[in-house]
Amino acid sequence: MTKIAIILGSTRPGRNGEAVANWVYDIAKQRDDAEYELVDIADYKLPHLDEAAPPSLGQYTQPHTKAWAEKIASFDGYVFVTPEYNHSTSGALKNAIDFLYAEWNNKAAGFVSYGSVGGTRAVEHLRLVMGELQVADVRAQAALSLYTDFENFSVFKPAPHQSEAVGAVLDQVVAWSGALAPLRATSSDTAAQ
Repeated sequence: MTKIAIILGSTRPGRNGEAVANWVYDIAKQRDDAEYELVDIADYKLPHLDEAAPPSLGQYTQPHTKAWAEKIASFDGYVFVTPEYNHSTSGALKNAIDFLYAEWNNKAAGFVSYGSVGGTRAVEHLRLVMGELQVADVRAQAALSLYTDFENFSVFKPAPHQSEAVGAVLDQVVAWSGALAPLRATSSDTAAQ
């Protein structure tokens, strides 16, 4: 069965992302089209990138990198839950993404973002990063406003239509993850030779 990670892309104390990621995961668990797992980057305690070799070489030496690589490699697609900080994603999420390369390749990604303008600028940045990592990003996006989907900018109360937006993201990520399976199989066969 297709495996999709819902990646919580903030490590900030008191982060709004935890409520958002749990909400996305609750929506996903009601579906039977894939196996979903919530992955919190905070659990991996990744320092600033501390591998000597570029990630594209796959020569990981640090135990935290190896654990992160194993987890990310186990999925067929991803839904990134990202805040928007200064017109971009969180530094913690960008750092976590930058630790790896091949583990991301030939998979699909969707985005659930939050911020003053729905986190849309963070997603635009992430779409560029995904392209470099050979990740197919889907069109659907759930963009949550701090003004209308949070009370006092901190208590998560999503508008009803946002559940439909998440459903569309999941639909596309699952479909594209399945469509890319032959590419992943070819890459695995080539790596084994």
